[in-house]
Amino acid sequence: MTLIPALLTTALLFGGMTLYAFGFAAFIFKALPAETAGKTIRRAFPYFYLFVMAAAALAALLTWPQDVLSALLLALVALTTIPTRQVLMPAINTATDTGQSRRFKVLHGLSVAITLAHIAVAAFVLTRFL
Repeated sequence: MTLIPALLTTALLFGGMTLYAFGFAAFIFKALPAETAGKTIRRAFPYFYLFVMAAAALAALLTWPQDVLSALLLALVALTTIPTRQVLMPAINTATDTGQSRRFKVLHGLSVAITLAHIAVAAFVLTRFL
């Protein structure tokens, strides 16, 4: 019975990241004009990162008693989200604001790679519940 909260929290992390990355962001850019979509995404991302940090940290704590490796991986997701939110996201915004399209592409690509890695880690942890 003690695995259920850990499983549900990890599934929430995985599902939330996947929905945001492949659903919400894509929908916003299709449904809104580019300028409005960009502003909306910019306002939403800090909350997305807070969700990832909180859900990953909680999942790590709940997973720790049963699976130390999974807990460490989830804690790594939480910890690596901090510089992504506090350093990388503002750098992406600055590149956008100053018209540095090459820098934006590189930094945005890095943020996408980090998010995909986080999704992969959550998926890996979910497989360990089987």
